Amino acid sequence: MTPSTVQQLAILVLLVLPGTSYLFARERLLGVREAEQEVTNRFLRALGVGVLLDAAYLIAAGPQLVRLLRGDGGGSLAGVVDRPRAVGLWLLLLVVVLPTLVAWAEAVWARRRRAAVLDHQAPTAWDAVFMDRGACFVRVRLKNGGWAGGWYGTRSRASAYPQPGDLFLESQYRMEPDGAFGPRMPGTGGLYLRAADVDLVEIHEPRPRSQGDTDDRA
Repeated sequence: MTPSTVQQLAILVLLVLPGTSYLFARERLLGVREAEQEVTNRFLRALGVGVLLDAAYLIAAGPQLVRLLRGDGGGSLAGVVDRPRAVGLWLLLLVVVLPTLVAWAEAVWARRRRAAVLDHQAPTAWDAVFMDRGACFVRVRLKNGGWAGGWYGTRSRASAYPQPGDLFLESQYRMEPDGAFGPRMPGTGGLYLRAADVDLVEIHEPRPRSQGDTDDRA
């Protein structure tokens, strides 16, 4: 619904925008939660966070904010006309800066907590396989019966809980019908795999190089 009055616009700014700023900052720092990929869920979360932030603002500085908006008593929002710069600074602080700081603090806490959990106990088998994993070959059997594989090296990536399992192998190898590794595919830029599409994952440690050996195959 588009606001049709100044009061409705003010309500929209105070209720929704702080939560929206928080949500954008949080997604940039921690990524999008699976439950919030739908627009309705994202709006409800932004609204809920906005209400919580507004309640905190009113508790901390409610009388000062009301006096700022009322100004000299010429109307409900006369302060916007009387002191536009002061009101603008307060809006910038309350709508953008503080919600972003809240999201940043949550991201720092979540990353430390995730690191502590991973240090002591991997939350999933997927995390356990790729946590502190050195360079290796990875071979997978897809749910359609085909095989795929490649080299997991320093430029490869594996997702961590609570994100869905996925894997990027920095180079792809041709696979034989029986699952054996073939040669490295020419011009390969990597291979992306989703855990949801995989039935089997195998880790193959690279064989020691002999003198003059230039092939990393297992």
